[in-house]
Amino acid sequence: MRCYTHRISYERGSTANLLHREWNSCGTVWNPKSVQAQPEASFSKTDLRYWKERIFKPTYTRGGNRYEGPNWAVYIQHRGRRHKWSLGKPNREAAAAIAKDIFLSLQAKGWDATIQRYRPKLAEKKRNVTVGEFIEEVKAKADLDAKTIEGYCKAFRTIVASAFEIDGGKEKFDHRKGGHEKWLTKVHGIRLASVTPSKVQEWKRTHLARAKRDPLSQRQAKVSVNSFMRRARSLFAADILRHLAIELPEPRPFAGVAFEPRQSLKYRSNFDVLELIKEARSDLAESDPELFKIFLLAVMVGLRRKEIDLLEWPSFKWETVVIRIEPTHHFHPKSEDSIGDVPVDKELMEIFRGYRARAKSDFVIESAREPKAGLIYDYYRCQEDFEKLAKWLRKKGVKVSKPLHTLRKEYGSQINAIHGIHAASRALRHADIGVTNEYYTDSRARVTTGMGHLLKDNEEGDGDKPGGKVSDDSVAASAQETVKRKKTR
Repeated sequence: MRCYTHRISYERGSTANLLHREWNSCGTVWNPKSVQAQPEASFSKTDLRYWKERIFKPTYTRGGNRYEGPNWAVYIQHRGRRHKWSLGKPNREAAAAIAKDIFLSLQAKGWDATIQRYRPKLAEKKRNVTVGEFIEEVKAKADLDAKTIEGYCKAFRTIVASAFEIDGGKEKFDHRKGGHEKWLTKVHGIRLASVTPSKVQEWKRTHLARAKRDPLSQRQAKVSVNSFMRRARSLFAADILRHLAIELPEPRPFAGVAFEPRQSLKYRSNFDVLELIKEARSDLAESDPELFKIFLLAVMVGLRRKEIDLLEWPSFKWETVVIRIEPTHHFHPKSEDSIGDVPVDKELMEIFRGYRARAKSDFVIESAREPKAGLIYDYYRCQEDFEKLAKWLRKKGVKVSKPLHTLRKEYGSQINAIHGIHAASRALRHADIGVTNEYYTDSRARVTTGMGHLLKDNEEGDGDKPGGKVSDDSVAASAQETVKRKKTR
């Protein structure tokens, strides 16, 4: 009797847990090929061996490195409800025994009694919460700046509203007559369990499909999708969730939803900054000094919009020729890394010394609007001046969505061209040099092969003319000339 052997390989879950099944006419054999192989088909859920193969050690990422937790865990589903149980044991046998007991308890007593026994803290948590209840809990418990949390919540609300087709029209922007509150109530009323990964994936594909088909629009749509997802997903970070008194649905809204391929956002200069400074001096220095001050602080000091808006005269250290960015009664830097001294040109310092002599307030930029603290939305004393300067910059060729921030990027690029990327990162006060390289600097070096002279007309013959025959001798001479040119550099 002849025996025929077949083998099937498949994957389960997010990791490639391969299991090979071999069978032939003489019988069936299971041949596990990994530590996390599927459990034996013959094992019952009341058998300890079944749970020994079901439990796993959760992993987490910190600082770009992936780590494995010390204790075992298990997912158990019963009567349409699925929950992840931390078994609290590093020993596999002991953890499997607890998993089996939990399953038997679920069958005999149901969810409430089982949770009360094995996860008493979870029993105190709210279940089946809405998006609004989740957001309020995050705002009340998370150790984050209120403005940062609101940015995350805004992105999450945008995704939920689009996914469940809660448009709201123009009324959703009406904060005076209640249009915004009505829209907000509808979004916040959605059950968090309804915001499934498949729903988020559907939103992502719809968002991309709505963009125009040209490459630029598609590129912008992918950047937008990644931005919304990155901010919204931050609400579900472990550092936030550990403090919440609610039971989150499984799987989480963004579990398994992939980002679009990363689009390069590296800065590319499209204007002559030296010529722009000359034009600003001619157009703004006398007619609109506040705009000129803002321009100089952005392009020659690299300050952020908020730093310019709330900059006070004591920040100018005249003796050491630096501008100090530090917390004040009205201002707190973007991060601790943003605190520091920014060296400036002596000529720039002299210009501002003259402005200081004529100052009417403690703020460098004069404005009729007073500063406001504790807001969760962007507010600027100098909003009107910022808008006027942006309009002037666009007329001068800086045609981008954020022309003022582009001046900061140009500042970083100029530092990078003269002193290198590390100096640029320090001048921009970035926590990570990768941010400087990825978003803020334009490489000014232009490298070529040095073989362009082969295309010049040659009076001695046609050997070096375009389309003519190039001899081996001419190629060798070209190579020697290129090497010689590099050495002289």
